[in-house]
Amino acid sequence: MLLATPRRQRLLEHIWQRTSLSRAQFAVLYRRPLERYAELVQQFPASESHHHAYPGGMLDHGLEIVAYALKLRQSHLLPAGATPEAQAAQAEAWTAGTAYAALLHDIGKIAVDLEVEHTNGSVWHPWHGPIQKPYRFRYGRDREYRLHSAATGLLYNHLLDTQILDWLSGYPDLWSSLLYVLAGQYEHAGVLGELVVQADQASVAQELGGDPSKALAAPKHALQRKLLDGLRYLLKEVLKLNQPNGPSDGWLTQDALWLVSKTVSDKLRAHLLSQGIDGIPANNTAVFNVLQEHGVALPTPDGKAIWKATVTSDSGWSSTFTFLKLSPALIWNAGERPTAFAGTVDVVSDENVAAEDSVSAGSADAPIHASSARSDASTRPGPSAPSSVVPAAVDGIDALLGLLSSPDPRSPSPEEELADGPAPATASATRMPESTPVREDANGGTPSGEHFVEWLRQGVESRRLIINDAKALVHTVADTAYLVSPGVFQRYVQEHPQIALLAKQEKLAAWQWVQKQFERLHLHRKQDSGLNIWTCEVAGPRKSRRLHGYLLAEPTRVLAQVTANNPYLKLIDGKTAADA
Repeated sequence: MLLATPRRQRLLEHIWQRTSLSRAQFAVLYRRPLERYAELVQQFPASESHHHAYPGGMLDHGLEIVAYALKLRQSHLLPAGATPEAQAAQAEAWTAGTAYAALLHDIGKIAVDLEVEHTNGSVWHPWHGPIQKPYRFRYGRDREYRLHSAATGLLYNHLLDTQILDWLSGYPDLWSSLLYVLAGQYEHAGVLGELVVQADQASVAQELGGDPSKALAAPKHALQRKLLDGLRYLLKEVLKLNQPNGPSDGWLTQDALWLVSKTVSDKLRAHLLSQGIDGIPANNTAVFNVLQEHGVALPTPDGKAIWKATVTSDSGWSSTFTFLKLSPALIWNAGERPTAFAGTVDVVSDENVAAEDSVSAGSADAPIHASSARSDASTRPGPSAPSSVVPAAVDGIDALLGLLSSPDPRSPSPEEELADGPAPATASATRMPESTPVREDANGGTPSGEHFVEWLRQGVESRRLIINDAKALVHTVADTAYLVSPGVFQRYVQEHPQIALLAKQEKLAAWQWVQKQFERLHLHRKQDSGLNIWTCEVAGPRKSRRLHGYLLAEPTRVLAQVTANNPYLKLIDGKTAADA
């Protein structure tokens, strides 16, 4: 059974603890809809190459976002503005509605983003009901990014039975908010929409190695809060929106706020610096990454921060820009939102959207993910990922549940909670002290080759470092771990800025110092020619490129379990690769 894994059972336990129901009541209102959800989403990933991009990722994401949303719901008395008696009478309905909104917010993806067929070639659609036979799938080409929100209506009555829908429809405020969320119109969904958006950001942050606590409750001093407050100020006082014939700093459509990327980033950084705010990213790329990482900027279908789109006004004026795409609900409260642009903003498909939309040095920019590999290479091109495949990396469930268990006025007592560890500390790549003494770090060791390998092992185990993803720094190649250079060493340096002093003494760049320390351990395979660096060709859907890196002699130094080789990476002889 899909929900029977220890990780998912622990999440179910926490979901139950956030309700005030008996086990029998919980089984009717929560457990059964969750089981139906599992039957529909099976082993599908939540995205192709962004968050939860592994078999079973959609189910994990669904459980996580429900747990996070119920955690957040405990801080709200709903419906807002009602009498205490009315709030008490509606409490359980709003709690259940919050869970359903969170669970179903992405369910439409399996109807419009994925192409699924049984192994006999017959097509499966989710309205056929649970898959009963072996299947394979692939992501559709040229799919429309926001269409899954519109497709939710096809499926939510497959998860919620008529008795539940009858019950919820008896609460007009809750019912309208829930329908708006399921339609993807979060700006009209009030508090319920904000709870789902915030919980979604927390689940994504957890999966991508970020800090979900920042998404759950971003303090006023947090960098993303400063950026968001700065954007709100600029949109109110400085930026020009919806100019029919240009120039304009952005355009507001019915479902999105499109801000010209470089212009807005420059003005945002200048405004925050003028206010004496510390810790502002030094360049636009870092601003884009922070906005995307914390869910302020919505990602493209390829998981990038920058969109390219053509703006056309009713008068016929047209021009193409690179944009940041934001949810209007993050900027304006209900009733404050300006009038939408009368023209159109059409997304342009472009492999090279903008120079500022960069990824970590040495990482691939083609979709690379082993989780959707076909089990037999002899089949014709088509649907992929057999349902028997499971992710090998150890997830951060202890950190996630530890965060969910953090005390609040309405939480169960510590004796009733599961004993979970704290969320892992993560370092921001945008904070680099001018000078830092060489010292032991939080992991209990000074920077060295051995410490780098241990950092790498722990990062992969906790899923803070994702493997076999489009932007991953670690892949499985030739039945071992492949470390992308120099990206993996640069990432280590970002988290250990004290390395700069050690590297300066040897007149090396910081990442080169780490690289040399690693090489001295002799943990990597060398080519017959004696070169350390191996070259891989990356095959993407529209282009190919090359990666350079190290092959480990023993993969278990980094990987707890060796997964299937990444099918998108092909090891070549490396004769053209320089020994970095």
